[in-house]
Order: sequence, then C-alpha cells, then structure tokens
Amino acid sequence: MRTQSLGSSYLALPDGAGPNPGVVVVHEASGLNDNIRDICGRFAAEGYAALGVDLFQGRPEADAARIGAIGFCLGGSIVLTWACTDNRLAAIAPFYGAAPKPRKAIRRMCPVVGSWPGKDFTTKAAGILETELTAAGIPHDLKVYPGAKHAFFNDQWRAYHPAAAADSWQRVLAFFAEHVRPGPP
Repeated sequence: MRTQSLGSSYLALPDGAGPNPGVVVVHEASGLNDNIRDICGRFAAEGYAALGVDLFQGRPEADAARIGAIGFCLGGSIVLTWACTDNRLAAIAPFYGAAPKPRKAIRRMCPVVGSWPGKDFTTKAAGILETELTAAGIPHDLKVYPGAKHAFFNDQWRAYHPAAAADSWQRVLAFFAEHVRPGPP
C-alpha cells in the first residue's frame, strides 16, 4: 500500500498499477483523523484507491465557525442532507437538490438559499423545504426559475440559463454575506 497527504486530504493506494476503483471517505464531525486514514488503508488493502477528505478542518485560511456549502444536483442533495446533521454550517446553497428524508430532519437545518428549475425532478423540493423551514423559523430564500432547466447554472452545458444563473448567484452572495461572512463579535 502507498499513502500520501494531498493538502488536507489523505490518499491510500493499493500496491500495483492502476487504475483502481475509488472510494471517497468522508469523516465524522471530528474531521480527518487517524480513524479515517485507517479506513482508507483498509480500502487500499482491498484494491481500492481511497481518498479521505477533510471538508474544512486543518486550513488556517478558513474559519471553521463561518462555513457555508454549495452544491449542484447530487451536490445540492448532499449539502441539504449535510445541513440536517452538522450544526457547524452557517448556511447552504443547494441548486436543484432533493429534499432530505425524514422530512422532520429539515427542521434542524441552518439557513438555506436554494435555487431550482421550473420543471425538473427536483423542483418539488422547493415547496417541501419552504413548508418545513418556515415552520421551524429557519431563515431561507428559495426560488424556482420557471424558464430554466436542470443544470441551468452550468455555463458549460446547453441548459445554461444566463438570467437564472446570474440572479441565483447574486442571491447566494447576498445570503452568504448575511449568514456566513460576519465575524465574531
């Protein structure tokens, strides 16, 4: 097995030439630690390339008390679920993400600024989140863009919608300026 540190991540590779199947190992609340490194090693021993990521610890340039997260499609669903389980997030910005289950978990979220296309398999999440976040008194700014399609923010794809992308970006920046950027008193 070969191992190496990659910035704040840890890579464990099986012996022999690749390419190998890969596994991303995401840490518990305590961050990237010896346990996660050991799990990466266990995967490498089984023939996997395993990358243990440190989502925000170990970076002196980042204030762990002021962390936001943004995600798109699968990433949007991941940040929505993450926000239900980790109170260190100050705000999240899901783009076309699905609403987490169980629905009562939504009431544990941090502030949310979310964006969805008008007709998409994820669009109903906006209504579900609106109901749950309002009931819980959690600050939120959720918007559906009627003329936009899935992946409307991706300026590398055909579905790119310049107006929806520009508006959603400005909403994210304003929301993060209010909920993520403020420093300690």
